[in-house]
Amino acid sequence: MLQLRTAEEESSRSEISLLRQAVLQNDARLLDEMLCQEVYKKVINCRGGWGVSGTPLHAAVSKGHLSCLQVLLGRGALVDCVDVKAQTPLFSAVRGKYLDCVLALLKAGANPNGNSSNNCSPVLTAAREGDVKILKELLNGGAEVNSRSKVLLWTSSARVSSGPLYLAAVYGHMECFRLLLLYGADPDYNCTDAKLLGSIKQPKTVLEMCLRHGCGVEFVQLLIDFGANVYLPTLIIEKSTKQNEAVELLLEERGNPKALSSQCRLAVRAHLKKIDRMHLIDQLDMPTRLVNFLKHKPVSVPVL
Repeated sequence: MLQLRTAEEESSRSEISLLRQAVLQNDARLLDEMLCQEVYKKVINCRGGWGVSGTPLHAAVSKGHLSCLQVLLGRGALVDCVDVKAQTPLFSAVRGKYLDCVLALLKAGANPNGNSSNNCSPVLTAAREGDVKILKELLNGGAEVNSRSKVLLWTSSARVSSGPLYLAAVYGHMECFRLLLLYGADPDYNCTDAKLLGSIKQPKTVLEMCLRHGCGVEFVQLLIDFGANVYLPTLIIEKSTKQNEAVELLLEERGNPKALSSQCRLAVRAHLKKIDRMHLIDQLDMPTRLVNFLKHKPVSVPVL
């Protein structure tokens, strides 16, 4: 959604331009001196520049200029200000893959979900780009693991919403895919919004989309391990070795009951997710071996 420039932004183009120039040149000292003057300080949150008009803070993160970012925040720049496309500085930092800027913005209180008026989000961007380090920081900062883009995609003639789990699978980012599941992403539709799901005719599960895109057995196995409903997907056999292997795995899972240990793990994780304590798994009063099992880490078998 476009955000038009304000009257103040139109009348202060010169001052905004000079501020942005100092930022783009990564001259933190000059920037700090300029912001001591009222004429520049009053436009610190104003947008300017060609193309996607943004604030000086947007300019700083777009180039990964951490020192200028810190000066701007210290001088009163709004951490969640938006450019003309409703993109926050955090969104821009994630898109540019500047981890240090992402950390600084989150520490300053940036909303890890970005702005609701923007069609995308920081988590969706990190999942699509396969940036597992940034994705983890966003999730640790409280980002919604089941966040959804407002844009509906047409994929294989199926109308689906592009959630982060879906994007990580389609682009083949296994580490991001696993991380999203570990932080509680819904393994069926990557969505817990019943109203949204109800608005889509015959919504496709993540399992089905993995099969359609030939994502491989490892993706399907993870979804099964994290409790995906194996009876939901409509199986369509294509001429793909990877897909056929995944289908065989799915059919095998349908024919065998899940182990009691796996069901217990799913129940414990579901409860932790419900009470918003998933991040405290390591603090549970139980043996390390069981904690690792809850975190889907390989459990070593003692040699007798």
